[in-house]
Amino acid sequence: MKMISVVAAAVAGVVLVSVPVSDAAAERYWNKKVKCEETDPEGRVIATRYGNGDLGWNHFSGKHNIKKCRIVDAALAGKVDKKNGGRLEYHGVALNNGKRVNIVVIVQYARRTADGEYDAGKGKKIGVITAYCKGINKCPNWVNE
Repeated sequence: MKMISVVAAAVAGVVLVSVPVSDAAAERYWNKKVKCEETDPEGRVIATRYGNGDLGWNHFSGKHNIKKCRIVDAALAGKVDKKNGGRLEYHGVALNNGKRVNIVVIVQYARRTADGEYDAGKGKKIGVITAYCKGINKCPNWVNE
């Protein structure tokens, strides 16, 4: 358990008070609700959670302009292209009227993120951390058509 020191003004002077804080309070807030879900060829059920600005749907739908579950799900429906412990990387391709872009989806297939800041809860996996178009920061709008 972590301790936080709080300084409060008292009539006779300043009082230093130690207040215990649980480890749960140290975790960052994120929305664990599932936006979409896909099963990969090895049977892993991978959730795309709403998350926040750092991970999940709320992160990549804004920052990387991927606004359709089908884009993420298509990559997840293929084999794992890179694996490092609980970190999985899937590659896919988005096609539209002769246009093509490579999609990368990063998954944390573990209860906690590698830095320990996020916890999916007992028996659950973090899921999709981010998705993006390889080589560019924002995917073209046609990806979402």
